Amino acid sequence: MASDRQSGSPGGLYAQRIGTPTTNDEVNGFWLFGFGVLLGLAGVVLFFLTESATTTRGLAYALAALAPPFVMLGAVIRFPLRKAGTYLGYLGTAVSVLGVVWFVNIFPDGWFTTSGDPTVIAVYGVGLGLIGLAGTVVPLITDPVREDYERMQTETAAATAERDETSAELESTREELAAAESELESTESDLAAANEELSETESALDAARAETAALRESKARFELFEDAGGKPRWRLRHRNGNVIATAGQGYSSRGKAQKGLHSVRRNALGAGILRIETPVDEAEAIADDDGPEPEDAADPEVAVPSEDEEIASKATFELYEDAGAEWRWRLRHDNGNVLGDSGEGYSSKSNAKRALGRVREHVAAADYLRVDPAAFEVFRDAGGEWRWRLIHENGNVLADSGEGYSSRSKARQGLDSVRSNAAEAGLEADGEKSEGGSKATFEIYEDAADEHRWRLRHDNGNIIADSGEGYASESNARDAVERVREYGPDADVLEVGSAAFEIYEDAGEEWRWRLRHRNGNIVADSGQGYASRSNAVEGVTTVKRNAPGAEAETVSGESGE
Repeated sequence: MASDRQSGSPGGLYAQRIGTPTTNDEVNGFWLFGFGVLLGLAGVVLFFLTESATTTRGLAYALAALAPPFVMLGAVIRFPLRKAGTYLGYLGTAVSVLGVVWFVNIFPDGWFTTSGDPTVIAVYGVGLGLIGLAGTVVPLITDPVREDYERMQTETAAATAERDETSAELESTREELAAAESELESTESDLAAANEELSETESALDAARAETAALRESKARFELFEDAGGKPRWRLRHRNGNVIATAGQGYSSRGKAQKGLHSVRRNALGAGILRIETPVDEAEAIADDDGPEPEDAADPEVAVPSEDEEIASKATFELYEDAGAEWRWRLRHDNGNVLGDSGEGYSSKSNAKRALGRVREHVAAADYLRVDPAAFEVFRDAGGEWRWRLIHENGNVLADSGEGYSSRSKARQGLDSVRSNAAEAGLEADGEKSEGGSKATFEIYEDAADEHRWRLRHDNGNIIADSGEGYASESNARDAVERVREYGPDADVLEVGSAAFEIYEDAGEEWRWRLRHRNGNIVADSGQGYASRSNAVEGVTTVKRNAPGAEAETVSGESGE
């Protein structure tokens, strides 16, 4: 007998449209029956489309002759037969198919039109007879009890094997459950420790947030610098540019200057006021030792206002269209002097206004950065990733990180790797390679635009710096590599917030300033040179004081006069 129906099997289309089958042969019989019907119909259609005594007419006869065996086999194996009956049905179908194949091989030349070929007909008939015996006689003469017993033994053995397999899986599951419980206990212990650590971290975070909030509310910023004697000092500069406190003395190292700065930040807020009576001559001597006065203290336009006094601007932003039909802006003081300008033209008036708005937004809180003669800038790009670039005092970007980092510390690590390897790195160009004394090599190559570029590759394969731009010739790229070798190891590291003022000396030995956004774009510049650095700083201070509250107006004329 055919095997019992499979547990869990949906039965496919048969089960969906007809009913749940009890055996696999029941489904197979249905499809064999349908296949036989289709063969018969195909034979009839092909018969009407062909001429007599042709090979295609023989195929029509063959298709029609194949229909009865498959129809009978489909009907027979759907019965609950013993295995012998099922096997005999398949055998009969095979014999009938053999007879049909024999017929196709001899038709039409070897086929007698009146009597046919008795041998072929006999083979075909024997096949049909075997199918008929399978469906009628075999069920009557076989012993159902014996076959049922064998089937039950087979099913029992399968059930026993399945039970043993299930028992093994259950034991394995119990072991995994015990391991999971042990791991859960360990995890709960770790979680308790993590909760304690989290509580401590939250306390530290609250303190840090309070300190950050205090820093954001502050209208001043601490600066670390080296005085004329080369000693590190700190000073507290108001956002209007005035220095409102200084270290009063130099420190032996930058770290000690930072410690002194942090000590002031911790203790100044709650400090009381102690009045000390000091003779006039002694007070003057102490004042002389406190370092230079603020550069703009004598300027009435940049005097330090009181906390309740609103800073009034004495300048106006002017929007105008230049001779090249581009829109620009400049900041003009009430005395007629131009304090700063856009440095570049914009395609529309609205773009110029947006640039002007960025200057208003960033100018007051922007730091002073001195590039001498080159410096690394660490900044956060528009995508929130940390990057660095090596800039020269003339404004050119000599190198950049080439990729973003997930944190400031990782960007600093990449920067430090360049500083430690650039000076002694080898050079590889045009297939030639010069060995160096570091773990990195400069590679000069030609990009898709036929421009020459360089990159600094570490021995581990990582690219730790690149040129950021292409050069017209290989010699220009080599010169750029030499500049990085020269300036990279000793360049200071400048932390850039939203924007920063850079004070530099141009090719004409005049001092200028520019306001650089953290994305690298220069959003404003001085528009003119100054005779000294202090004059440039004074110009920055005036811009920081007047730009945030300056009104904007549009002026006519190509030059804006």
